[in-house]
Amino acid sequence: MFRAILVPMDGSATAEGILPHVRALAQDHGTKLIFLRVAFALAFPGADPTEAQIQKVGEAQEYIEKIRRTFQAEGMEAKAAVRYGFPAEEILAHARREKVDLIAMATHGRSGPARWMLGSVAEEVLRKADVPVLLFRVGRDPAQKARAGISSKPEEGRIAQ
Repeated sequence: MFRAILVPMDGSATAEGILPHVRALAQDHGTKLIFLRVAFALAFPGADPTEAQIQKVGEAQEYIEKIRRTFQAEGMEAKAAVRYGFPAEEILAHARREKVDLIAMATHGRSGPARWMLGSVAEEVLRKADVPVLLFRVGRDPAQKARAGISSKPEEGRIAQ
């Protein structure tokens, strides 16, 4: 079915909602999973932008490696990558570079002013991707989040082990 799936993660509990779905695909089809975290730092006036970038990339590497190790420990082929830049652009570029068959990601499901102000990475990826895109919207229902293996508390919204 799919040889390689790119799974972009933003560090949120919502993004982690896609993990049970890609786990099932990988286990059923022997699919290679490529986890991607895009880092981007906003530097305030007077702050060192290089230091902010280094810190964000370091945090992103630690996070995405934890996910990779979790899946690899379960016997799946998993790879982790960190790119720096604008999320949608970097996701699309990485998908082309890795020659993936599918991009699987969660969406925050924003609408109205929030979507207009913040934009939608998922929508941009969906519109511009050269491969199929699987979008999963994690609901606000705590029971759905629990089934997905994530916490309903934002501070605990890290990868479930």
